[in-house]
Amino acid sequence: MNKGVGDRAVVLGGSIAGTLAARVLSEFYREVIVVDRDQVVSVSGLRRGTPHAGHAHGLHARGCLILEKLFPDLLGDMRRAQLPVGDLGEQRWYFNARPFRSTRTGLRSITAQRPVLEEYFREQVAALPNVTFWERTEPLGFLSTPDARRVTGVRLRSTAADAEDAFDLHADLLVDATGRGSRAPVWLEELGYRRPVEKRMAIGLAYTTRLYRSRPDMLNGTQFINCIASRQFPRGAFFGQVDRETCILSLTGILGDHPPTGDDGFLAFAKSLPVADIHEQIRHAEPLSDPVCFRFPASVRRHYERLPRLPERFLVLGDAVCSLNPNYSQGMTVAAMEVLELHQHLSRGTPSTIAFMRDVGRIIDNPWFSSTTSDLKYTGMKGRRGLTARMGNAYVTRLHHAAVNDPAATNALMRVAGLIDRPTALIRPRVLLSALRRQGSMTGPAE
Repeated sequence: MNKGVGDRAVVLGGSIAGTLAARVLSEFYREVIVVDRDQVVSVSGLRRGTPHAGHAHGLHARGCLILEKLFPDLLGDMRRAQLPVGDLGEQRWYFNARPFRSTRTGLRSITAQRPVLEEYFREQVAALPNVTFWERTEPLGFLSTPDARRVTGVRLRSTAADAEDAFDLHADLLVDATGRGSRAPVWLEELGYRRPVEKRMAIGLAYTTRLYRSRPDMLNGTQFINCIASRQFPRGAFFGQVDRETCILSLTGILGDHPPTGDDGFLAFAKSLPVADIHEQIRHAEPLSDPVCFRFPASVRRHYERLPRLPERFLVLGDAVCSLNPNYSQGMTVAAMEVLELHQHLSRGTPSTIAFMRDVGRIIDNPWFSSTTSDLKYTGMKGRRGLTARMGNAYVTRLHHAAVNDPAATNALMRVAGLIDRPTALIRPRVLLSALRRQGSMTGPAE
């Protein structure tokens, strides 16, 4: 423990990113306060602030490695609770109805429901003696020095019906982890700073999700089936175990082709998938919930790292900086990577806002590039399809076909998808040879 950086750090947002940030800050500040509009501690179900939490989520590969460092008992606790933990490459992956060759990668995958994961992390962090969660409290704006060069805290208001007037909470460091609805760009402008440039990739994505009672034969011993959407088959699905008795099915559609919430329409959409297994598993299964839809109109990135100046003692991370297409299961892992970077900056003293946000930008570069480039493979998706995007998508499609027979291709794809390796790892000689060797056996259009 090194609590010599400051007296008080305040985190806005008690979801995954904010909770992980509080865990790291607790090592360096005498007091850490987490502020959230909702009641969050000891809450295991859905809540207003995270409407997407009821849909399929995965904590994969690099995210698992980082969180095992922050929470050493994580995997053991998951297994003792009979929550699903498995090898990422040993699951059932399909692309264009073709199964990838299963292979042991050594990369962990946890597919418990997100509210369960959130509750686990919050319980661990709330138990720390110097961390306090202030629930049902909303931020109204920054406090700053008269010259606005440094943030000194935040103005708050209770959301309780009988709440008194707004009040000030002073802090040596303020961290915004309030998600894609973050008000930080507005508050920066009020202090005389520029708003960050915002990029959007409109995808018109929707999830429709239903829970089912699990049967011993339902997944044939695997943790999940992932039917990856492609240009030829743009509808996708994730069907997997979330606890000992429950399976989740999240159907996905893009550009307005949204999975219905009615029973018949939901089943018909599942039947339209290029992988028959999923429909066969659910058509006689016992539903545990009604189908629920969540819409994700666009991926959004705010380029804080490009701003020429920012107030000191203020940091932004998680979806407040970049909200990625959830189809690629990168959000929790990217947040974990940013929090690990925060730890490294704190180890050197009070973080420089500009330096930290530039490092966060570098973390985001690869997942943003890979997800937005992959989205351009769909017919009707708006965006510039440069040579890099066209060649990259065509090459990755060849790798998907190679992975049907070659475990080395599966392993390479899993390592990049799990953010262990950079996308450039896919052109290493062994992987490149696998893709080229199977070029002639491909069918269907290049992606």
